[in-house]
Amino acid sequence: MKIVLQNVLKAEVTINGEIYSKINRGYLLLVSFTLNDNKEIIKKMALKISKLRLFMDENGKTNLSLKDVNGEILSVSQFTLYGDVREGNRPSFTKSAKFEDAKIFYDYFNECLKELNIPYKTGVFGEDMKISLINDGPFTLILDSEEVIK
Repeated sequence: MKIVLQNVLKAEVTINGEIYSKINRGYLLLVSFTLNDNKEIIKKMALKISKLRLFMDENGKTNLSLKDVNGEILSVSQFTLYGDVREGNRPSFTKSAKFEDAKIFYDYFNECLKELNIPYKTGVFGEDMKISLINDGPFTLILDSEEVIK
């Protein structure tokens, strides 16, 4: 599982010219799954995100969590995070989870956020979406379950 996390002041998903969902302060998560992912990995990644302290405190240190700042998550599926461009000029997506599996995993990931009492909104799995955001900092992390989960 791979997630691009962006600390945002606001973010929104537009589908067919209409705003589908939007958040204010929080995280925009671009979420992708690979062939060997499972529910245990997904649950651990959601828990990790819930505990991250990525917001500045009064001393300018990243000591505050999403809950500390009453933040929200905008969770958007993005299978292209597993695109491989080592050979040729066109990405290969052979490491991306199959559509059906990725949909199940994405829904489960969002359910894990709900169980952790994290306010979240989503895009629509498999849709052509336009994402706009104001990245705060900018502050962006790439979370790879192979590096984050022990």
